Amino acid sequence: MDKAVVLEKIITSLQFELETYIRAAKFSHAEATAEENRAENKYDTRGLEASYLAAGQANKVVELEAAITSFNDLINQPTHDAIEVGSLIELEQGEGPGWLAPYRTEFYFIGPIAGGTEVEVEGTEILVITPESPLGSQLIGLEAGQKSTLNLAGRKQKCQVKLVC
Repeated sequence: MDKAVVLEKIITSLQFELETYIRAAKFSHAEATAEENRAENKYDTRGLEASYLAAGQANKVVELEAAITSFNDLINQPTHDAIEVGSLIELEQGEGPGWLAPYRTEFYFIGPIAGGTEVEVEGTEILVITPESPLGSQLIGLEAGQKSTLNLAGRKQKCQVKLVC
């Protein structure tokens, strides 16, 4: 799997989300400042609620712009053997008491932010996780071929790193 293609898909997904939030923030701002939403009495909070919504959406726009910049900065990052921010990982995770039996293969991208973003490349879903996430914090520093035991939601789960790029 090509890491550059994965990064491109993540950036495209974030840009789409950014465009959506920009439109929503503009609409909410217009709603907050509309004459018909002017308070008629002290209990009328339509305009105030719309302004809170507009502010929240504007904050999300700033976060998404920062995320896009951060992921663009990863495009020319050299590949290392150990998992770090910017790594694309293929991970086999065991669900049973035996080593990797039964197991499932998952793909993750360690991003600087925007954890939870999902993209599909070549029919494979890839989940962005951050080093601060429970899974990400345990994967940082592992290398391809290395086996480990993860502690996720109070359960121990065996895993093996199959690929780091």
